[in-house]
Parts: sequence; C-alpha cells; structure tokens
Amino acid sequence: MFKGTYHHRIDPKGRLPVPSAFRHALADKGAGTLVVTLLDQCLAAWPPTEWARLEAQLAALPAFSKPVKALTRLLVSRATDCAIDVQGRIRLPPLLRQAAGIERDAVVIGVLNRFEVWSPETWSSFLHESERLLDDVALDVQWPLPPSPPGPAPSAGPSAARHPQAKPNR
Repeated sequence: MFKGTYHHRIDPKGRLPVPSAFRHALADKGAGTLVVTLLDQCLAAWPPTEWARLEAQLAALPAFSKPVKALTRLLVSRATDCAIDVQGRIRLPPLLRQAAGIERDAVVIGVLNRFEVWSPETWSSFLHESERLLDDVALDVQWPLPPSPPGPAPSAGPSAARHPQAKPNR
C-alpha cells in the first residue's frame, strides 16, 4: 500500500504534505483522516481501517502482560486523528513532532500498511545502523525459496573439474 521515500518541508503551522502516491492509496480506501502516533523515533500514520486492525491485534494479546500493557499505552495514549485537508496536508501535533525531533524538514517513508515521518538526521542514523545489521537480519528471516525446477540436479560445474574431491582410501 505505502512504499517509497519522500522529502517534504513542514510549514510554520505544522502541516506536512502527504505524498501524492499516498493520497491516492488513501482515497482508494476512502480515508480522509489518519491516526498518527509516536513509534520508535518517528511518527507513524495509519489509515483508520489499518489502525482498527492494529487495535484488534493489541486487544487479542494477553491484557495483563507488562510488555503488552506498555506497548498499548505508548501507542494508544499518543494516537491522534489527523484530517487530510483539501491541499493534501496533515497537521502534525506539536508534542508528537517535538518527541520525534521533527522540525522543518521531514522524510516520509512508506511501510506497507502505514507511513512514517522522520527527522532527516534520525532517518540518516537509522539507515546507517540498519545497513550494518542487514546481513544479520537477512540470515534470521526465513525467505520463501522458489520450487526447484524438475529434472536432474545441476552439475557441480567447471570448478569441480579443477578441484576434484579426494577419494577415500580402501
């Protein structure tokens, strides 16, 4: 649903232009508002239908678990409905902007069912850290592999001829 990276300037009234590709995706869902909250070091914006799904997922978790209570409190207590104006902008609440360190410039990234708004400095730091961790993450993720083609197994290739395996002694 939401993908890509965009750089925008926030006006003096705290309004952020929603990227046009995101506005089209929101229009397809009939969403004229977004639910915005603080997530990690950025602001996250969900269409109301996606936010409702998130709330349902949170409600399905063990209600008395300390981590679940903390996550639910942090996400929901900071959540604010933000209307998209006729010019395709949303007004980001000052307290949320301040908490995320977002001032005049913002990086807006699509993250599947939501989009995030980052300060350029924090986004840059996140990218550098993520690039260092990417190899480790790629090893942990179980990527779906395509099915093997029918037929005989592939040969060992030319390197096998150059490096024959040792034969066991009999």
